[in-house]
Amino acid sequence: MRKAYVALGALVVAGVIAASSIFIVDEREKALVLQFGQIVGVKEEPGIGFKIPVIQEVVKYDDRILSRDMAALEVIASDSRRIEVDAFARYRIADVEDFRRATGSGGERQASARLDSILRTAIRKVLGTVSSAEILSSDRDALMQLIRDVAAPEADSLGLQLIDVRLKRTDLPPENLEKTYERMIAEREREAADEIARGNEAAQRIRAGADRTVTELVSDAQRQAEIIRGEADAERTRIFAEAYGSDAEFFDFYRSLQAYRRALESGNTSMVLTPDSDFFSYLESATGNAE
Repeated sequence: MRKAYVALGALVVAGVIAASSIFIVDEREKALVLQFGQIVGVKEEPGIGFKIPVIQEVVKYDDRILSRDMAALEVIASDSRRIEVDAFARYRIADVEDFRRATGSGGERQASARLDSILRTAIRKVLGTVSSAEILSSDRDALMQLIRDVAAPEADSLGLQLIDVRLKRTDLPPENLEKTYERMIAEREREAADEIARGNEAAQRIRAGADRTVTELVSDAQRQAEIIRGEADAERTRIFAEAYGSDAEFFDFYRSLQAYRRALESGNTSMVLTPDSDFFSYLESATGNAE
């Protein structure tokens, strides 16, 4: 009976030892086997692993993509304006051995503090080289990529793969907002005044050009009118000359009728002429008496 108890006890001890020598790693984890604080094994694939009970221990780390929200920090842009920035990063533990050596027993808590310091330095370094307008604009993809590139080498030294850095919010400090608004208003007013001045100058050029064009058109029209008038006068003279040459007596008669019409129009001044005046030559009867 006593032997049975001893065998059962030995079996239980063996079971406990066997159970304590087995560990399981799922697909979301990576594991290190430590012996007296030193790394003696790495388990990165999901499944069952083994260790020496009591002497060795297993430390597991998250293999998923992790997020880190940073506290707001103040940066000074290249134009000496202060900007408040909120950012967050996404990363994963890429090398568990480097991660353990860099953070020791502090693990993810220690890594988060170190990563915050790295990101703050990178953000200040990058944003300090650009203007506040670029930082405050909605198109900041290039800036965020540059921050990630600057911070990535130091993150690698911690065994971390820095996947992405995002600027959530970029604002002016409250005490600077009023001055900024005033400066923006002054800049817009100056731009508006410049535009108005350029518009007035352009309008003056257009008016001057229009006036010059009008003068040229009127001058050309008058010149052409004088030419046409001169040609018409010449044509009239030619016609009169031809008419006179064809029948001089009829031409004289026609000219006399024109003179009678103008002289005898209503309202004309009275004329005193002798009866034998040549003016009435075509008004005399066949007997020589005026009708």
